[in-house]
Amino acid sequence: MIWSMLKIVLFVLAVVALSYLTAMLADTASDVTVVVADLEITIPPVVLAIGIVLLFPVFWLFFFLAGLAHACIRFIVGDETALSRYLNKNRERRGFEALAGSLVALASGDSRLAQVKAGRAEKLLRRPELTGILAAQAAEGSGDSSKAVSQYKALLQHDETRFAGLSGLLRHKIDEGDVNTALKLAEKAFSINPKHTQIQDTLLKLQSTEEDWTGAARTLAAKLKSGKLPRDVFNRRNAILSFVNGRELLADGNVEEGEKQVLAANRSCAELVPAAVMASRIKCGHGDRKAATRIVRNAWNQAAHPDLAAAFAEIEPDETTSARRGRFAKLLGKKRNDPEARMIMSEILVADEDFPEARREIGNLAEDNPTVRSLVIMAAIERGSGAEDAVVRGWLTRAVSASRGRQWVCQACQHVHSEWKPLCENCEAFDSLGWREIDGSERMHTSSVGMLPLVVAAPEEDSNQQDEESVRNA
Repeated sequence: MIWSMLKIVLFVLAVVALSYLTAMLADTASDVTVVVADLEITIPPVVLAIGIVLLFPVFWLFFFLAGLAHACIRFIVGDETALSRYLNKNRERRGFEALAGSLVALASGDSRLAQVKAGRAEKLLRRPELTGILAAQAAEGSGDSSKAVSQYKALLQHDETRFAGLSGLLRHKIDEGDVNTALKLAEKAFSINPKHTQIQDTLLKLQSTEEDWTGAARTLAAKLKSGKLPRDVFNRRNAILSFVNGRELLADGNVEEGEKQVLAANRSCAELVPAAVMASRIKCGHGDRKAATRIVRNAWNQAAHPDLAAAFAEIEPDETTSARRGRFAKLLGKKRNDPEARMIMSEILVADEDFPEARREIGNLAEDNPTVRSLVIMAAIERGSGAEDAVVRGWLTRAVSASRGRQWVCQACQHVHSEWKPLCENCEAFDSLGWREIDGSERMHTSSVGMLPLVVAAPEEDSNQQDEESVRNA
């Protein structure tokens, strides 16, 4: 409202001013003389004013025509104009249509069509940083590895697609089995994007495969820092890296640094059985039996494992069987009802020739959870108790086809290992081995073989030879 009134007032003022100026020019008595060369032109003031006003449209028309001529010249020499913009938009539209078609074809599994459309999109859009990734994936899907590799290499030329190019080349080198080149590519990709989970895992796996434990530790620390790894998992995996590094240092003769790494691994992760066993032996070698005992007990409270029992027995190698019974009773403690603890104590009682107590100790374990080891122990108890050969053979016959009990099993591929390893020897997964029971495994634990002399050491050696051979082949 106010602005409308203001415009009216301004218009009235402009009309009044123009009228006043016109009246002044009309009242002027003298004319205006314009001299051009030798020509003099006398013009009344009012006519001069009207002429000046009429010159404005003439000048505007002149500049308009000049601009039009300039635009035509620019169009001829190739500068952007409305027509060129139209043509460019039309080409861009067709390019994006081809790009969308390539995406649809790739999603539907038609990699050949996706590759053709991606090539068309690249020609129309002329933006390799946009179409290169799609073209590479389409080439991969169609099995054209050389084309895919060339596309990924082209992506390395652009900052925004360099990481994608490295990731694609990394996958190809891993598929080809070129671990050294793959490791270098993974390190480069990790330096560009250290928070990328897949690159972190790939780099860690490659470093572990190449036994670069120091580099793997750095990668693991970066994974923790990025928030992609829980603290407890980091502690365990970092302990694994320290342990295997220390084990290699000991094998190379670097005793001081190797022992330091192993003991650090045990402090960081007490339940890591191989580290606890080696740490216990290190302490025993230094004459510190109390520390060795404490290490084994801490690990045993986390996981009952026969290797821990063996390490615990090594702490006092010259003790009597009765003394060992008492010392092991303290070790078993909280895990007293664990099947592993019951079998260990039964083996000690058999070695002490206390067969009735060994039978009470193992209880119904051979019936409720029949494994090679529990059945062999039962055969040993029957043999020591004076049972008939047919009874002993019955237990051994069952042992041949029984479960092998707990073993190191890869949680990723279910591959059974004869001993603990940081990497699965089948799928190369890192920190994937767990101590658990699996049916149909290939090998029983060596502690079961130790019971065989007690089982087969009978006067009728010939009659039991077949049983011994069967268990050994189990």
